[in-house]
Amino acid sequence: MAGDQKFRTTHVGSLPRPQSLIDIMFAKEDGLPLDANAVAAAIDAAVAEIVERQAAAGLDIVNDGEMSKPSYATYIKDRLSGFGGAGNSYKFQDIEDFPAIKARIFADPGRKHRKTPACNGPISVKDMDAPRLDAERLNAATSKRKGVSAFMSAASPGVTTLFFGNEFYSSHEDYLFAVAEGLRHEYETIAAAGITLQIDCPDLAMGRHTQYADLSLSEFRDRMALHIEALNQAVRNIPAEQLRMHMCWGNYPGPHHCDVPFKDIIDLVWRAKPHAILFEAANPRHAHEYALFETVRLPEGKVLVPGVIECQSNYIEHPDLVAQRIERYAHLVGRDNVIAGVDCGFSIHAGSGGVDPSVAFAKRASLAEGAKIASAKFWP
Repeated sequence: MAGDQKFRTTHVGSLPRPQSLIDIMFAKEDGLPLDANAVAAAIDAAVAEIVERQAAAGLDIVNDGEMSKPSYATYIKDRLSGFGGAGNSYKFQDIEDFPAIKARIFADPGRKHRKTPACNGPISVKDMDAPRLDAERLNAATSKRKGVSAFMSAASPGVTTLFFGNEFYSSHEDYLFAVAEGLRHEYETIAAAGITLQIDCPDLAMGRHTQYADLSLSEFRDRMALHIEALNQAVRNIPAEQLRMHMCWGNYPGPHHCDVPFKDIIDLVWRAKPHAILFEAANPRHAHEYALFETVRLPEGKVLVPGVIECQSNYIEHPDLVAQRIERYAHLVGRDNVIAGVDCGFSIHAGSGGVDPSVAFAKRASLAEGAKIASAKFWP
């Protein structure tokens, strides 16, 4: 390869937490007393270890594994005020016809500890320090590893309104934009620390067959456009090049036959400010959608981060398959517009995840090896 030119590698966010940290997260969610210093020390150690493991596996763009959070979305209730209402629930349209699968999914041991109180008061920032501490931990850990850069994920305004129902604001739009303004502090704190901010947006795809399953496609697209407008408002002070956005159809082992096709929403995705778009591209429901880019042109300034590793199976992808997946996208949109990623997180909620933790890192090593194989073909 010429110089340091290569396909860079990254992932989506959550990584398997050590059992001691899972126990802490469960206790915290259940309202049990905890020693704050001991909790902080456990998170510090977990972040240092997880960064080292990512770098050792060969990843170029790493994160904190979301070690400080009980989940990628429900942590928001601890950082913003206004959440004290009734718990929220919604159906997953694709599992309703498969009761055995539904029972298995809802038997997730972490689910009983998951808290999603509705908004029943005005949204404002409650914890100004949490995102700053997250950023300091990550920067301290990555500073010990040359050649890696850092990203940090945060829930989008839209997914926050999906998890936490509205019992206070007069309309969904008012609620959505209040959340967007509340989250702006977290977003800007991460960016100010020199870290790339990733906004997690399952509402833009999974929302179609969950919260918004009763809407027509046209109505869902209108809701999606509103959510993107709120996201753009929340990141208005952050350069597009320091932003990436994760699209998701739901990281759970269901049939997913109700997933909205990527082709039906891709035009709206381009409206979002982040320059890099992470999306599912390895699992059996979405692996074929690379062909979409035979006719859909990548807008100038956008970068694709397709998942070339699947996160619900203990199969370890062969590096040659990883390389083939990377090459498909590079041939269609250009080698400089592709970063190799993972479909979704490996433990989006503390205690959840169907992949053995050691396998999760073996998959990352295969990702790095596959990227090397593909890079040798594009930068001989």
